[in-house]
Amino acid sequence: MNRIEDRLNQLKEKGEKAFITYMTAGLPDMEGTKALLKAQEEAGTDIVEIGIPFSDPVADGPVIQDASYRSILKGTNLKKTFQAVKEVREECQIPIIFMMYYNTILHYGVKEFVEKCEEAGVDGLIVPDLPFEEQKEIKACMTSENAPILIELVSPVSKQRVPMILENARGFVYCVSSMGVTGQEGSFYDTVSDYLKEVKAQSKIPVMMGFGIKEAKDVEFVKDTIDGCIVGTHFIEVLEESGYDLEAAKKYIREFKSGLNG
Repeated sequence: MNRIEDRLNQLKEKGEKAFITYMTAGLPDMEGTKALLKAQEEAGTDIVEIGIPFSDPVADGPVIQDASYRSILKGTNLKKTFQAVKEVREECQIPIIFMMYYNTILHYGVKEFVEKCEEAGVDGLIVPDLPFEEQKEIKACMTSENAPILIELVSPVSKQRVPMILENARGFVYCVSSMGVTGQEGSFYDTVSDYLKEVKAQSKIPVMMGFGIKEAKDVEFVKDTIDGCIVGTHFIEVLEESGYDLEAAKKYIREFKSGLNG
């Protein structure tokens, strides 16, 4: 059981929902990235997704695309992000997931990449452009006790594939709640409730809702179904608008968590 699964088990025992955030590696800079990870742990974020900047982030909307581009211009790369996580791990045990595209992993070397995740303390991976049928190579490298786990994604159009995708899934299932890219205005409210219930009925692991969420009230109508939610684009906006002020980030996290578990 790694940090992700351990944290989710703790929340289940307390009857609480998980709050997961997304941040872009290298913003405002690498020192700021490390400080933000520590601040989020202090504020109560349960799991953090760290976006690895990529030149063609096909699943991301304009806000995260722009953040990724600016981070690349600052010289952010995978090697530097690994080092930042490794340094943070000396005093911070918040579960960390790398959200990234498979080209970056292939370029690094799949086996070498997984081993580096173990060394640095990366707990999980979200790879939106890696379909289930193409996961065998990386999963074959994830056999040791400290290897990261691969977080599976499902969407409203993958109903027939859900049993296959979730059969041996670990951590949590990431339910994409609307079609399109991250950060768009949610237009999913007509059918998402039924879709989430169907996934929940088939899942042995916690179900998380993502895409288009800004405030805790946005998921109020499905709180009895989901086990938590993910905020990415709006959290980036909160950080940008405050100039990456740590207290502003903490305030947002605490208010969201309070609303989520109120």
